[in-house]
Amino acid sequence: MAWRAHRLLARVDDDDPAQQQRRRLVAGSDNVRRMLAHRHPDGTLRKGNETGAYRKWQGPHWTLAGLAELGYPPGDTGLSPLVDQVFDWLLAPRHLRPPSTAVLPGQGDRVRRCASQEGLTLWYLHELGLADERTEVLAARLVEWQWPDGGWNCDKNPSARTSSVQETLLPLRGLARHHRSDLTTHQAQLADTVDRAAEFLLERRLLWRRHDGAPIHPDWGRDPLRIQWPIRFYDVLSTLTVMAETGHIRDPRCIDALALLESKRLPDGGYPAEIRTARTVDVIASDGTFADWGPTGRTRPNPYVSIDATWVSLQSRLTPTS
Repeated sequence: MAWRAHRLLARVDDDDPAQQQRRRLVAGSDNVRRMLAHRHPDGTLRKGNETGAYRKWQGPHWTLAGLAELGYPPGDTGLSPLVDQVFDWLLAPRHLRPPSTAVLPGQGDRVRRCASQEGLTLWYLHELGLADERTEVLAARLVEWQWPDGGWNCDKNPSARTSSVQETLLPLRGLARHHRSDLTTHQAQLADTVDRAAEFLLERRLLWRRHDGAPIHPDWGRDPLRIQWPIRFYDVLSTLTVMAETGHIRDPRCIDALALLESKRLPDGGYPAEIRTARTVDVIASDGTFADWGPTGRTRPNPYVSIDATWVSLQSRLTPTS
């Protein structure tokens, strides 16, 4: 928590010795211990004979994402078995075939793919300092799969001709993070892809339908007008966080979402996690998480949410030259 607050609110650089110590404390925290305690002797996280890495929310994919959220120290090769599990899953030939990936007749420019998986992977591997040449493969895929309107979609229904906001947010975040690294030689192409994805969301003022201005109601998931935590679904805070990270937070089309977020500020200055997206458990369980991500409820501040929301608010008020 201290690392997160100093990084976002005090703007302390990660090279600062005190900040590095805070990251070391993260590595020894109860949350990290709980998340990694179920590793096998070979360093992998598996339930029985499973081969995939996506099991919600305790498999390798989500474990690495959680470690990145917590500020786990970068470059720990002890996490390599988890990273390899993720790439074994994402780079398997079956991943590019139906039902995982589909191209419908006459719609070759609209690859149906849950691009949020590749997008989140890009983000957390860079945050954890574990990105390698394989991340460029994921980035290239996302660039290739981008729909004409700038987003991505996994809907196999032939009538789906517009991208999904849910499937667009994480590829945008991951590609923007990849673009800031030195692992790509396609900077200009990535920048264009990122800008087009951000524009797709901004055209909807992030949370409202373009054609009639009504709030977006996704076919799956929860109400995006409410803050969701700890799994970041598409919501008011997650979208504004990505807008801040990608340099779009001062776009006028963010104003309504920023006002909505501000309306959720509690009397003590904190912000709540209004919807719990995972339950804290000690065993492998459906929709379970080993970590304790703080309180949930509209009247109780959540420290993680409060730090992020305060940072977003501050970023929206900075001048572009700050």
